[in-house]
Amino acid sequence: MPHLDHRNTKAMNVSSTSASSIRAGIVLLTFGTALTHMSLLFPDLIFILNGLGYLTLLAALYLPIPALVGRKQLVRWAFIGYTALSIIIWLAIGDKGWWVGWANKLNEVALIGLLWWESRR
Repeated sequence: MPHLDHRNTKAMNVSSTSASSIRAGIVLLTFGTALTHMSLLFPDLIFILNGLGYLTLLAALYLPIPALVGRKQLVRWAFIGYTALSIIIWLAIGDKGWWVGWANKLNEVALIGLLWWESRR
């Protein structure tokens, strides 16, 4: 009977749990950002499209889309770039006098961090 190395099994479980936690964080932060953009100044088309962009990139990252198989890293970096661009545009022309904008930017910075962390795995 082969000997099972429980240390490797435990490390795999921790790694799997960590990956699941990162993915859950990305999903939650993306939904939070998308909903904020789509409800903010509704029915402003730019904000709605920005929110839909977040949801599209999330779908492209995690759904089994045949055209994107093997390209998840590219999608992840596009997601990071899209989020960074959203922050830069807000810094340039956004309303910085409202706490919702600042809270959403913190959300987006955390999203970039989790996407980057996931890319390192």
